[in-house]
Amino acid sequence: MKKKVVVGMSGGVDSSVAALLLKEQGYDVVGVTMQIWQDEEQALKEEHGGCCGLSAVEDARRVAQVLDIPYYVMNFKQEFREKVMDYFTCEYLQGRTPNPCIACNRYVKWESLLQRSLEIGADYIATGHYARIEQLPNGRYAIRNSVTARKDQTYALYNLTQDQLSHTLMPVGAYHKDEIRKMAVENDLPVAYKPDSQDICFVPDGDYAGFIERERRGKVPGEGNFVLKDGTVIGRHLGITHYTIGQRKGLGIAMGHPVFVTEIRPEANEVVIGEAEDVMTDHLTCSHINYMSIPDLTEERRVFAKIRYSHPGEWCRIRKAGEDRIFCEFEKPVRAVTPGQAVVFYDGEYVLGGGSIEG
Repeated sequence: MKKKVVVGMSGGVDSSVAALLLKEQGYDVVGVTMQIWQDEEQALKEEHGGCCGLSAVEDARRVAQVLDIPYYVMNFKQEFREKVMDYFTCEYLQGRTPNPCIACNRYVKWESLLQRSLEIGADYIATGHYARIEQLPNGRYAIRNSVTARKDQTYALYNLTQDQLSHTLMPVGAYHKDEIRKMAVENDLPVAYKPDSQDICFVPDGDYAGFIERERRGKVPGEGNFVLKDGTVIGRHLGITHYTIGQRKGLGIAMGHPVFVTEIRPEANEVVIGEAEDVMTDHLTCSHINYMSIPDLTEERRVFAKIRYSHPGEWCRIRKAGEDRIFCEFEKPVRAVTPGQAVVFYDGEYVLGGGSIEG
């Protein structure tokens, strides 16, 4: 009997080819697009691109027709609102910089979609992520780097659980992007040349502060002071939601040389400004740990770590710093360690685990 797999179809080329590959491998494939956009004006819905726009539904449906697979739209609006949008807003108001894609992966694309898929008799869910899943000799499941470093998406998947990984397929991770597009062309998929989505899907214009202000109906921290580390006031800022650690552009203060955001103090409504060297550090602490290739960290280890999606990574030593906390010491200083972002630890090509940066 064929194994049934629900493919999360975003309307893009990667998830479309994932469905194609799995069908060719003999799976009973069902296409699903997650309806996560909120109750907005129709015009705004039409503008939304990426994985949560109305265009995603139409593109995914056309692909499903070509592949001759069943296709459904499932409503995950409430889950997306609570686990992603509300989290995003709350983190910024606390002076942290969140990563909504990581939250969406863990709590919506996996937790919610997987549960509903299992309820309808599926054995697996699948996505178009550039990553691979393998079961290691110790019995644990781990995310492995994709074959193409340029498109590797393992960083955003570090928080998946063992149960989620055991029910997940990621066929795209074994290919390069140009190979994926070639397969889409050869199989007449209508999204073969569709460009990749880049922005956070629910903030397509990139104006995070404006989004938060609309979400809170204007009830957000207003202007406050730019200060130096010692508290010296050097100017006025627009509100803490406009800034992130390491930011240099758009500060609106003239110091005669480049300066950077080094700290955000939500309690005092202050944004701390410093020099380039002030945003460099050789250590961090993280919490809310998710272990992947190992069940626990029992001794100090040397691993490779990434502190943001675009970070090339740096070698470090990690050790426990209490219950559900890890202290990480880098061999070379890293720039702009940002509270709220994830740090992901790699053991070779495999994700060892990761956590949320405290500072």
